Amino acid sequence: MTTVSRLDAQRLRASVGELAELLIDTVDGGASIGFLAPLERETAVAWWEERVDAVSAGRLAVWVAHTADRILGTVSLVFPDKPNSRHRAELVKLMVHRDGRGQGLGRGLLTTAEHAAVTAGITLLHLDTETDSPAESLYRSAGWTRLGAIPDYAATPSGELRPTTIFYKRVGATVLGS
Repeated sequence: MTTVSRLDAQRLRASVGELAELLIDTVDGGASIGFLAPLERETAVAWWEERVDAVSAGRLAVWVAHTADRILGTVSLVFPDKPNSRHRAELVKLMVHRDGRGQGLGRGLLTTAEHAAVTAGITLLHLDTETDSPAESLYRSAGWTRLGAIPDYAATPSGELRPTTIFYKRVGATVLGS
């Protein structure tokens, strides 16, 4: 059975090794999520360790989809710190291990992050993803709106420059005139 749980800073620190393995698998699988292949374990571990302070400070929320013995996926929300942008958040690093794909984990993680955003008072979410990637169809089917694409925005793990599509989604109650 797979469960989705939010990680506090202590649990994130304890999960860094597993999350590093998930990140490596995602990059090895060809996903353009900010890293080039081959991704070394030390780099992946360091990247996750750098997130612990942001979770502690409340600037980042991280969820994992896991079984009793393994993390199979993750998603995060980044909360801006500027007074005029506290109504929005960025959805980042939605990853599902290749062994866990096709089981609805990506959609479950996405839904969890959306519901948590509403609970936190967020009314607008945004994200970017590689154009024509499998993630694009997930976001479209989940009600996200495609804003447009930026050419040559990011490199794939193999180094090929690819366009990135920007999506947004209104969630919760939008406050007008505030």
